Amino acid sequence: MSRITAIETAIPSGIMPNLLLVRIHTEDGFIGCGETYYTPHAIAALIHDWMAERLLGADALAIESHWRFLYERCTPFGHPGAEMRALSAIDLALWDILGQACKQPVYRLLGGPVRDAIPVYNTSGGPSYGALNGATEAPRHPGWPGYGDIGSKGPLQDNWASHFAAGDLAEELLAEGITAMKLWPFDRAAHRNGGLHISWADVEEGMKPLREIRERVGMKMDIAIEGHAFFQLPAAQRIAEALREIKPLWLEDVLRVDNAATLADFRQRSGLPIAASEMLLGRKEYLSVLQAQACDYCMVDPTWNGGISETRRVIDMAQTFNIPATIHDCTGPLTLFSGLHLAASSANVVFQETVRAHIRSFYDKLVDTLPVIANGKAQLPTGTGLGTKLKDELFREGVNGWRKSVVKA
Repeated sequence: MSRITAIETAIPSGIMPNLLLVRIHTEDGFIGCGETYYTPHAIAALIHDWMAERLLGADALAIESHWRFLYERCTPFGHPGAEMRALSAIDLALWDILGQACKQPVYRLLGGPVRDAIPVYNTSGGPSYGALNGATEAPRHPGWPGYGDIGSKGPLQDNWASHFAAGDLAEELLAEGITAMKLWPFDRAAHRNGGLHISWADVEEGMKPLREIRERVGMKMDIAIEGHAFFQLPAAQRIAEALREIKPLWLEDVLRVDNAATLADFRQRSGLPIAASEMLLGRKEYLSVLQAQACDYCMVDPTWNGGISETRRVIDMAQTFNIPATIHDCTGPLTLFSGLHLAASSANVVFQETVRAHIRSFYDKLVDTLPVIANGKAQLPTGTGLGTKLKDELFREGVNGWRKSVVKA
């Protein structure tokens, strides 16, 4: 038994203000790290004011017992939402502890490697997409998905380049060995006019960078389209009609995913591959989409969906439908590392999402070890547990909204 003695949370407000960092301490000196994203103050309150009652003094290695207890207790009043994200962060930290206790990387505890390296794609966020990264104040909508800043011309400004220099960006990524990229060319239209209708002029605006990519690099680059769930069915259909010419890898969250039947109708009528969706939380929600034949790719985020535990179950469930899984990360380094462990140990994972601008500009301010990515593939994590640790200086009294709950004497 490895008894839990303390739980810490911190919000790195000067780096990524919507990220919540978690550390769980045990009596034998292990420190497990976890994270989740959006509404960090609410999630910290859930962890300290509620989940700590279950965890403090309990066996850190009883991961499934804690997961099931907390899930069953939160479903009557809070699932999905902050409760599921809190559970996700806790679950990551417990798996990290288990790996340290067993002196193994997490992917070996999940069944061992099924591949030598993990295919990645690059999402076109810039260094300040969802982060401060040198800015003096938070972006205007720091907590609203799909409302990240567009950035400005410069190194690693992939968000800006995906709109205004998409051909250059595609060539740059190919030179690094990255053969798939994701961008959101129609978001500006939704921000201006809403998602009930999109004009053909707005469609043409969104198509311009996509055509530029095809003209510059042909079919060497797979193009995934992110919609951030801004559009209703008629607008989504108009977008899909235009997109057929560029043969996208997938359409992701062009529609909201709260009605599986409508999403299935959109998939059938569009004739294009659909990815759905990190906005789903837990097996029950994914099951309804899979049963409705509403997706071609099962997109899942381990720090929203219920941690490594529930994400592995979703990946396996998707495999029974012959639907590949792809793992989301546009948030933080532990989301990426947990995804790499899941992808390393499951033959049903086709891609791990990465944001090269995040990895190269501020992930090193949060963790002590960065992922190794070369020639379009991520190396399997090394070391025990998750293979990286949150930096100690992030957890100090008086900064970053630090809170600590400890076993009472």
